[in-house]
Amino acid sequence: MTKKTWLTIFSLLICLIHILPFYILITTSLKAFDDVSSKWMMPGYFYIDNFRDAWREAHLGDAFRSNFIVTVISVILIVVIGSIAAYPLARRQTTWNKFIYAVFVSALIVPPLTILVPLYKFMVDIGGMNQYWGIILLFITFNLPMTIFLYTGFISTIPRDLDEAAMIDGAGRFQLFFTVILPLLKPVTATVIILSGVAVWNDYQFSIFFLQKPEMRTITVALSTFFGQYTSNVGWVAAGSFMGAIPMTIVYLFLQRYFVSGLASGAIKG
Repeated sequence: MTKKTWLTIFSLLICLIHILPFYILITTSLKAFDDVSSKWMMPGYFYIDNFRDAWREAHLGDAFRSNFIVTVISVILIVVIGSIAAYPLARRQTTWNKFIYAVFVSALIVPPLTILVPLYKFMVDIGGMNQYWGIILLFITFNLPMTIFLYTGFISTIPRDLDEAAMIDGAGRFQLFFTVILPLLKPVTATVIILSGVAVWNDYQFSIFFLQKPEMRTITVALSTFFGQYTSNVGWVAAGSFMGAIPMTIVYLFLQRYFVSGLASGAIKG
């Protein structure tokens, strides 16, 4: 077989590996609680009670509201703060800027859970427990390093001549950034929105600790209540997970054409 054929087979295998979990999710969500048939088999009946029960029992209406509030505000602030911070780091290669950039990149290797205890104490001290602004602050903090890394690399690919031309026309630094540079950042902005949006939307490690009020639970935390010491309802969890995945899937479908180019450009130059 030719090299192209092997690459095709390899690509199909990778696609299959990624599709199988979704297939199992669908088959599980469509089965009744007492159905013990194989997870690989699609049920011979159409059972949608899992979706209704999961929505009601996990209070997914409140969970979706919490997810939307936290995700939308976090992503907007991540994009704005990250892009503004990355611009001088990309344009002015001073020793101080290089040091700041290295600090941000180094922060990527720090697992958030390793500093959970001091982080928890800090959130208690500032009154951020069970507050949307508290967990949004955490999401911004832990997503900024990757965001700045991608934006810095992408901005470095934009010719400096555009900056000089705009400044000759009388534009200030902020006007230059928002009117000239920012519109050119669509590919990497789409990448940041997808990466940070998925990370925030699917977060469990922070939400379980910092949003403990039942009415403020996010989707992942709400669905975890279906698993108990003596019983669990996998069908409800599968149905809830399927519904929870829909918003981010829609966002990705709208932004996918920018995603790969933004990720590649930002990573290569960064």
